[in-house]
Formats: sequence, structure tokens, C-alpha cells
Amino acid sequence: MQLKDRSAIVTGAASGIGREIALRFAREGARVAIADLNAAAAEAVAAEIRARGGEAVGVAMDVCSEDAVNAGVNATVAAFGGVDILVSNAGIQIVHPLEEFSYADWKRMLAIHLDGAFLTTRACLPHMYRSGRGGSVIYMGSVHSKEASKLKAPYVTAKHGLLGLAKVVAKEGAPHGVRANVICPGFVRTPLVDRQIPEQARALGISEEDVVAKVMLKDTVDGQFTTVEDVADVALFFAAFPNNALTGQSLVVSHGWFME
Repeated sequence: MQLKDRSAIVTGAASGIGREIALRFAREGARVAIADLNAAAAEAVAAEIRARGGEAVGVAMDVCSEDAVNAGVNATVAAFGGVDILVSNAGIQIVHPLEEFSYADWKRMLAIHLDGAFLTTRACLPHMYRSGRGGSVIYMGSVHSKEASKLKAPYVTAKHGLLGLAKVVAKEGAPHGVRANVICPGFVRTPLVDRQIPEQARALGISEEDVVAKVMLKDTVDGQFTTVEDVADVALFFAAFPNNALTGQSLVVSHGWFME
């Protein structure tokens, strides 16, 4: 029970990586707010946690909306008495060659990944500071926080930006015992990645099988996708780490797709 008596907010937690992190945190004793644009799906995950004996609430949250983020964080604090852990995980993917990217899609991608990280962090930090317990801010980066790929200009830009944000939060949060770190997964077989396979096949003029074997898994050491469980293991490690020795860092979990 590494997170006993701790409260966490996980954004984009109704499915995929966020859902697995929320479930893992609950098993480790945390009270978890399932924050997602899909309120019904968020409540379904919260109900699943409660059915297993945990504490959870579903929170409707559009991470691009200042009002929605503040309301969601306030609802979490009202339910649990505070917030100790933030996992900024909400994200989407849109793939196009750069010259075909619309400005609207560029702005949407940066808003969800970067504005969402900023707004949720800004809303949670005062509660972490006041508690006297410190806290952990975890951003969901990517191997694309370290490396570029074709067709993903705004995604790569946003994921690189999270590294800088984490370093600032690490420095500002240190006097209050608040840590900030970034998880950088490789390709995880989630619905978001599944949607990319046919899109990249069309854009690159190759088969879907070749997208998987020659684009997504080509540089791994074992030809394996990263799993949601792999990422949740790292999230738990960051969330439970006891002091500022581990802050302002990024950890790649990619089956060797990218090596520092």
C-alpha cells in the first residue's frame, strides 16, 4: 500500500494508460479522481474501483478549459480533503505531413498536451503546498519527448515542452516537497495508437503491418509494444518516491526504442 492516505488526480483516466494508472494507484491505497472529458466513462472507472473496495470519484474535465480544470480539482479536494498526486495524462494524436497540418489542429494538440498540463498543475500546486505533505506531479511524455518522428510535428513539439515544464515545477516545488517528473513511453497498444496505424499506412504508402513492424517497433530491442502495465509501474515509482532526490527527471519506458 505505497500510496495509502494519498489522493490523486489522473486526467484522461477513462481508458488506456490513464485508466491503468488509476487502477494501480487505487490498489496501492490512493483515493483517486478519474478525470476525463467523457464523464460517464470516468464514473464507470470510479465505480469499478469502488466495487473493489477502493475510494474513487469520477470528474468531468476538459483539460483545455480553465474553469473545468479548477472545478474538477476543487471537487477532488472536497471529496478527499486534498490532492497529493497529479498525473497529467490526457492526450490525443493527429498525424499529417507538416505542410498539410491545419493551424486549428496544431493549436488543439498543443492545447490538450501543454495547456492541459499547465492548467492542472497550476490548480493542484496550492493544495500540495498547503498540505505540508509535499506531492508528486507526473507528466505523460513520450519517446517523442526525446526524438522526432514524421507526421507528428505538434505532438513532438508538445511532448518536448513537457520536459521543460517539469523542470520548472521541480525547481519551484522543491521547497514544498513537490516533485515533478515525466514518463516517456514507447508505442503502447491503446485505442489512440490503433487509430494511428491506418492513418500512417495511408500517409506513408505502406501496409498496416509494415507500420507496426517497420515504424512503431523497428527500433525496440525485442519487437514488443510497451504495455499500460509497464507505464503504470513507472507512475507508481514516481508517485511513491519519498523525497526530492528524484525530481525534474524523465524516464523512458520503450523496450529500447529510445536510449539515453
